[in-house]
Amino acid sequence: MERTSDTRLPAAKLVAAMAIVGTVGAFAVEAGLDPVTTVFWRCAFGTVFLGAWCLIRGYLPARDLSSARLALAALGGVCMVLSWIAFFAGFAMTSIATTTIVYHIQPFFVVLIGVLFLKERITLDQVVWMVGAFIGVVLASGLVVSSGAVDTTWVVGIALTLGAALLYAIATILAKGLGQQRPEVTALCQTVVGTILLAPFADIFRSIPTASWGWLLGIGILHTGIAYVLMYSAYPKLSTPVIGVLTFIYPLVAILIDWIVYGHPLGIAQALGMVLIALGTLGVRLGWRFPTGRTLPA
Repeated sequence: MERTSDTRLPAAKLVAAMAIVGTVGAFAVEAGLDPVTTVFWRCAFGTVFLGAWCLIRGYLPARDLSSARLALAALGGVCMVLSWIAFFAGFAMTSIATTTIVYHIQPFFVVLIGVLFLKERITLDQVVWMVGAFIGVVLASGLVVSSGAVDTTWVVGIALTLGAALLYAIATILAKGLGQQRPEVTALCQTVVGTILLAPFADIFRSIPTASWGWLLGIGILHTGIAYVLMYSAYPKLSTPVIGVLTFIYPLVAILIDWIVYGHPLGIAQALGMVLIALGTLGVRLGWRFPTGRTLPA
């Protein structure tokens, strides 16, 4: 009973975080700005929130943030910011639901990078789950089976989304090299890098519509500040199976919003693709094994 009580609040925090992040597509679309400008303000407002949070909580100054770790965090920040730009561009070229579903292939890029470059070992079970997930991406993208017309813009949007997932996976691997550094501090480093990196390219001096500021504040404070704090406080107190299952609240919320608000329901093929990606992700994260599962050479 005590164990249930200990995990109930962290689970609720993760549910809230995933529900919040699931609305980011709608916020980006309603802001009505180009991806670079949108991500710039996400980083700027996120920096203000995360900086204040880290100071209040006593995470700054971070004594373990050496120059080497700072450089690694900055490199991860570049990857994360470019990932956000490609992700937001995908919304405009495809749909919120499609982009969000395809983006969730990123855990498998983490595995592939580990095998190809870090000489990690992979099992036959993981290979099967990954193949199933990538088939799911093909179905979810609408490039093979689609009820509507798929043009060049749609194809480019899918390519950008896959690029965003790959960049996110690289940022994830780089973050592992930071050891026990507070994740809030790492996220703050990323938003600071994004603000500096994008300032020369973002159209920040033009007349931004008044209505857009609310959406931009939401992306920076809700999706980059509050949601991250909720996730990072919940992860250490939850088991991998619970995290794996609750993570899929994110795409479900995005799918519902795209359907109810923008009138973009999922087709049967896309829904099947989402199921395959979900099963593949859970299979890899939870170590689901087939009777003939064995280890393959890296």
